[in-house]
Amino acid sequence: MLVGIMGDSHDNLPKVRQAVELFNQRRVGLVLHTGDFVAPFVVIKELGKLSCPLIGVFGNNDGEKRGLREKIRAIGEIHLPPFTLEKEGRKILLLHDPEDLKNIKTEQYDLIVYGHTHRSEIKREGRALLINPGECGGWLTGRSSVGLVNLDRMEAELITLP
Repeated sequence: MLVGIMGDSHDNLPKVRQAVELFNQRRVGLVLHTGDFVAPFVVIKELGKLSCPLIGVFGNNDGEKRGLREKIRAIGEIHLPPFTLEKEGRKILLLHDPEDLKNIKTEQYDLIVYGHTHRSEIKREGRALLINPGECGGWLTGRSSVGLVNLDRMEAELITLP
Protein backbone atom coordinates (compact mmCIF):
# COMPACT_ATOMS: atom_id res chain seq x y z
CA MET A 1 0.00 0.00 0.00
CA LEU A 2 1.20 3.47 -0.89
CA VAL A 3 0.49 6.18 1.70
CA GLY A 4 0.50 9.91 1.03
CA ILE A 5 2.02 12.08 3.75
CA MET A 6 1.33 15.79 4.12
CA GLY A 7 1.19 18.46 6.80
CA ASP A 8 1.45 22.12 7.61
CA SER A 9 -0.80 23.02 4.68
CA HIS A 10 -1.82 26.31 6.35
CA ASP A 11 -4.70 27.10 3.96
CA ASN A 12 -2.56 27.19 0.82
CA LEU A 13 -5.30 25.93 -1.49
CA PRO A 14 -3.22 25.77 -4.72
CA LYS A 15 -0.58 23.62 -3.00
CA VAL A 16 -3.16 21.39 -1.30
CA ARG A 17 -4.78 20.95 -4.73
CA GLN A 18 -1.41 19.89 -6.20
CA ALA A 19 -0.86 17.42 -3.35
CA VAL A 20 -4.32 15.90 -3.84
CA GLU A 21 -3.73 15.59 -7.60
CA LEU A 22 -0.38 13.87 -6.99
CA PHE A 23 -1.86 11.46 -4.44
CA ASN A 24 -4.74 10.61 -6.77
CA GLN A 25 -2.38 10.10 -9.73
CA ARG A 26 -0.14 7.81 -7.65
CA ARG A 27 -3.24 5.94 -6.40
CA VAL A 28 -2.38 6.17 -2.72
CA GLY A 29 -4.61 4.09 -0.45
CA LEU A 30 -4.50 6.51 2.48
CA VAL A 31 -3.33 10.06 3.21
CA LEU A 32 -1.91 10.99 6.62
CA HIS A 33 -1.93 14.69 7.56
CA THR A 34 0.32 15.88 10.39
CA GLY A 35 -1.81 18.88 11.31
CA ASP A 36 -2.01 22.62 10.78
CA PHE A 37 -4.80 22.41 8.23
CA VAL A 38 -5.87 25.76 9.77
CA ALA A 39 -9.40 26.34 8.39
CA PRO A 40 -12.24 23.89 7.72
CA PHE A 41 -12.84 25.26 4.20
CA VAL A 42 -9.58 23.63 3.05
CA VAL A 43 -11.07 20.25 3.84
CA ILE A 44 -14.24 20.88 1.85
CA LYS A 45 -12.67 22.61 -1.09
CA GLU A 46 -9.58 20.52 -1.84
CA LEU A 47 -8.99 17.57 0.48
CA GLY A 48 -12.51 16.39 -0.31
CA LYS A 49 -11.25 15.53 -3.81
CA LEU A 50 -8.99 12.75 -2.51
CA SER A 51 -9.71 9.32 -3.95
CA CYS A 52 -8.88 7.68 -0.62
CA PRO A 53 -9.50 8.26 3.08
CA LEU A 54 -7.59 10.84 5.10
CA ILE A 55 -6.47 10.48 8.71
CA GLY A 56 -5.09 13.54 10.40
CA VAL A 57 -4.13 15.02 13.74
CA PHE A 58 -4.59 18.53 15.00
CA GLY A 59 -1.64 20.90 14.88
CA ASN A 60 -0.90 23.94 17.01
CA ASN A 61 -2.55 26.28 14.45
CA ASP A 62 -5.80 24.34 14.16
CA GLY A 63 -8.02 26.54 16.29
CA GLU A 64 -11.42 25.59 14.92
CA LYS A 65 -11.31 21.96 15.98
CA ARG A 66 -15.07 21.36 15.93
CA GLY A 67 -15.39 22.69 12.38
CA LEU A 68 -12.44 20.62 11.19
CA ARG A 69 -13.86 17.48 12.81
CA GLU A 70 -17.24 18.01 11.16
CA LYS A 71 -15.82 18.62 7.67
CA ILE A 72 -13.29 15.78 7.78
CA ARG A 73 -16.00 13.24 8.65
CA ALA A 74 -16.99 13.18 4.97
CA ILE A 75 -13.51 12.00 3.91
CA GLY A 76 -11.89 10.50 7.00
CA GLU A 77 -11.04 11.36 10.56
CA ILE A 78 -9.00 13.75 12.69
CA HIS A 79 -7.61 13.10 16.16
CA LEU A 80 -5.69 14.71 18.97
CA PRO A 81 -2.01 13.81 18.64
CA PRO A 82 -0.33 11.47 19.15
CA PHE A 83 -2.56 8.99 17.33
CA THR A 84 -1.74 5.33 16.68
CA LEU A 85 -3.18 3.26 13.85
CA GLU A 86 -2.47 0.02 12.02
CA LYS A 87 -2.46 -0.43 8.25
CA GLU A 88 -1.26 -3.42 6.27
CA GLY A 89 0.19 -4.94 9.45
CA ARG A 90 2.27 -1.82 10.17
CA LYS A 91 1.98 0.09 13.43
CA ILE A 92 1.92 3.82 12.65
CA LEU A 93 2.26 6.82 14.95
CA LEU A 94 0.89 10.13 13.67
CA LEU A 95 1.67 13.35 15.49
CA HIS A 96 2.28 17.02 14.87
CA ASP A 97 5.18 18.16 17.04
CA PRO A 98 8.30 15.96 17.08
CA GLU A 99 8.97 17.14 20.65
CA ASP A 100 6.21 14.71 21.66
CA LEU A 101 8.52 11.86 20.65
CA LYS A 102 10.51 12.43 23.85
CA ASN A 103 7.74 10.69 25.81
CA ILE A 104 7.13 7.86 23.32
CA LYS A 105 8.87 4.53 22.86
CA THR A 106 9.61 4.80 19.15
CA GLU A 107 10.83 1.20 18.90
CA GLN A 108 7.25 -0.09 19.05
CA TYR A 109 6.34 1.57 15.72
CA ASP A 110 7.10 0.75 12.11
CA LEU A 111 6.31 4.24 10.82
CA ILE A 112 6.31 7.59 12.62
CA VAL A 113 4.90 10.59 10.78
CA TYR A 114 5.21 14.14 12.12
CA GLY A 115 5.32 17.76 11.02
CA HIS A 116 5.45 21.18 12.75
CA THR A 117 9.08 22.05 11.91
CA HIS A 118 8.32 22.74 8.22
CA ARG A 119 11.57 20.86 7.43
CA SER A 120 11.33 17.64 5.49
CA GLU A 121 13.34 14.62 6.55
CA ILE A 122 13.43 10.86 6.38
CA LYS A 123 15.42 8.87 8.91
CA ARG A 124 15.48 5.56 10.74
CA GLU A 125 15.53 4.94 14.47
CA GLY A 126 15.81 1.24 15.13
CA ARG A 127 13.00 -0.47 13.24
CA ALA A 128 11.02 2.76 12.85
CA LEU A 129 10.96 4.80 9.66
CA LEU A 130 10.41 8.47 10.55
CA ILE A 131 9.19 10.99 8.02
CA ASN A 132 8.42 14.66 8.17
CA PRO A 133 6.96 15.68 4.80
CA GLY A 134 7.94 19.31 5.30
CA GLU A 135 5.34 21.95 4.63
CA CYS A 136 2.71 21.50 1.99
CA GLY A 137 1.79 25.17 2.30
CA GLY A 138 5.29 26.47 1.57
CA TRP A 139 4.71 29.73 3.42
CA LEU A 140 7.69 29.51 5.76
CA THR A 141 10.44 27.97 3.63
CA GLY A 142 9.18 28.80 0.14
CA ARG A 143 9.27 25.06 -0.64
CA SER A 144 6.11 22.95 -0.74
CA SER A 145 6.59 19.25 -0.22
CA VAL A 146 4.77 16.03 0.57
CA GLY A 147 5.85 12.44 1.08
CA LEU A 148 5.01 8.95 -0.08
CA VAL A 149 5.58 5.78 1.91
CA ASN A 150 5.41 2.26 0.51
CA LEU A 151 4.22 0.18 3.48
CA ASP A 152 5.22 -3.10 1.83
CA ARG A 153 8.87 -2.10 1.39
CA MET A 154 8.95 0.53 4.17
CA GLU A 155 10.53 3.04 1.82
CA ALA A 156 9.77 6.74 1.73
CA GLU A 157 10.32 9.56 -0.71
CA LEU A 158 9.87 13.31 -0.51
CA ILE A 159 8.35 15.20 -3.42
CA THR A 160 8.64 18.93 -4.00
CA LEU A 161 5.46 20.40 -5.43
CA PRO A 162 5.92 22.75 -8.41
